[in-house]
Amino acid sequence: QDYVHSIHNDKMRETLQFLRDLSRNNNREWFMANKQRYQQVQSRWYAFCEALISAVGQFDPDIASLKIKDCTYRIYRDTRFSHDKSLYKTHFGVFMAKGGKRSMHAGYYFHVGTGVGEGYPYSHMLASGNYCYEPRVIRMLREDISFGWEEFKESVLGVADPSFRVDMDGALKKVPKEYPADAPYADFMRLKSYSLFTNVGDDFLLQPDLVERVAGLFRTVKPFNDYVNRAVDFRDA
Repeated sequence: QDYVHSIHNDKMRETLQFLRDLSRNNNREWFMANKQRYQQVQSRWYAFCEALISAVGQFDPDIASLKIKDCTYRIYRDTRFSHDKSLYKTHFGVFMAKGGKRSMHAGYYFHVGTGVGEGYPYSHMLASGNYCYEPRVIRMLREDISFGWEEFKESVLGVADPSFRVDMDGALKKVPKEYPADAPYADFMRLKSYSLFTNVGDDFLLQPDLVERVAGLFRTVKPFNDYVNRAVDFRDA
């Protein structure tokens, strides 16, 4: 077990070091000179993702049949409409959602960044939910939460690991006029995306059994994803 732990540590340390080196040398010349190194790191990341998909698929059947291409992303950035002209992403992410990453369903996201700096994309992160919903899905979620607040609070939020918190990024400044501003669920009425997240440090990544620990945390937010996806699926019905 100590040997396996050591191998895991070495692979994850190499991944973190590659991302940190890339963040300091985000140019084509450096990347091409380190292409083989990137391919080795990517191969190990894909192996981890396959194991994580399998582990999450044990408690969420919608995830079990997903493939790597359904859940992972290219390292090359699309700079056409961005002020940031950096060529390469300095993080690895895997998003496991019903129907794949482009399905608009809520899912499970695991993100390994450089670990240097605060917030996305620097911090390592676990998240559930999604960032892009149609307006009618948002309206439906607001109605469901406001009418069934106690059940949502106890059966959905109450079972999530305490480290998860609501992502208020991009939320409306004011509660929509249809809802009372002093209601206990008022903050959820301000949301334009529905997601829970928690940040972790290097120490979390370097402990043994990373797949099992990440999957264990994701298990606690399955009710949140199910709740959101009920609205998404009703939209499609």
